[in-house]
Amino acid sequence: MARLLLFGGKGGVGKTTTSTATAVGLADAGLRVLLVSSDPAHSTSDSLGVKLSSKPTEVEGVEGLWGLELDPEARISDLIPKLSDSVAPFMGGENVELNASEMVLPGLDEAMAFDELLKHLENPNWDVVVFDTAPTGHTLRFLALPEIIEKWADKIIKMQRLTGGIRALMFGAKEGEKMKAELTRFRRRVLHVRRILSNPEITSFTLVTIPEKMGVNETVRAYESLIEFELPVKGCVINRMTPDLDHEFIQRRKTNETTNVKLLKESLPDLVYKEIELLDSDVHGLEALRNMSKALHGDMDFTDGLGPFDIGLGLEVNRGSWTEGDNVYLHLPGINRDDLSLRSEAGKILVGINNREHKVEFPRPAKASQVDAKLEDDVLRLKFPSE
Repeated sequence: MARLLLFGGKGGVGKTTTSTATAVGLADAGLRVLLVSSDPAHSTSDSLGVKLSSKPTEVEGVEGLWGLELDPEARISDLIPKLSDSVAPFMGGENVELNASEMVLPGLDEAMAFDELLKHLENPNWDVVVFDTAPTGHTLRFLALPEIIEKWADKIIKMQRLTGGIRALMFGAKEGEKMKAELTRFRRRVLHVRRILSNPEITSFTLVTIPEKMGVNETVRAYESLIEFELPVKGCVINRMTPDLDHEFIQRRKTNETTNVKLLKESLPDLVYKEIELLDSDVHGLEALRNMSKALHGDMDFTDGLGPFDIGLGLEVNRGSWTEGDNVYLHLPGINRDDLSLRSEAGKILVGINNREHKVEFPRPAKASQVDAKLEDDVLRLKFPSE
């Protein structure tokens, strides 16, 4: 499973620039990186100067970097018919159709985004997944979703009981069980994603803010809420610090910023901080993003070894998979043996991780029966037959 680096904060503080610059730097350093955005404004595409879609797109000019922009509304449209079919009999008949706007729960679009993210996170072809999240409030709505679903399901079940009698005779008790099972499956999936997000071996959350009083207050509240859900918040980027110039207005502003930054660090002393000066132009395009990456993380070079590699801000990354002779190694932190499967198809080895299969890159064809698999210390070793 790839390392997941999340960047979050209030809107307009530079989350996209920070996350995109980090992804570019990691790819330049020799890792295979997937940059994911759930921003409907497509600002990640604008930052890179590359048109991204809902499928991983290779970023021209950065070897090892792919990007995608999630489309949670499309996933919701897949889910709604299932819930609609289950609930319709209790809303007046089988022909009742419920559209997305009638069925959407607070946090449902975020749930779809995180569920799609998990599919890529489990893909052993990525070393690191960098996620440019929507403003922190959206993330918190997702984290609270399992409890919301539970309450929502209870209300529908109560409605089913109140409207029993004739409808129960007409449609039977099976419809209620169908609805309950559908909601239970979805809730279980959301809880699984929440466990991944709270696993420090996989996930790290970096807050991004600006040195203004509102930004500081929002960052402290966000930290407290994320910690309540046990998310591993490691660092904080303070963007757009005023440069130290000999001008009365600039000096007054710097004095105010110094007070705000001091308050932030006193309120959240356990975080690793990085202050980034305000530039004289927008951070746009690969050259500017590379300069930003160097300011954030320094020089990075991960061409050898598995890691972990320290990139500052309290963050570590690993190589997700590597090949050595006849052996392929997959780094799968926190995985259980029962969650793994192995089969072959047309000479390609497919590793199943939580019921999702991924092709293992190897230069020679092989059958699953010929591959020796061993899981030890979060690393799955696949020994292929000699040439």
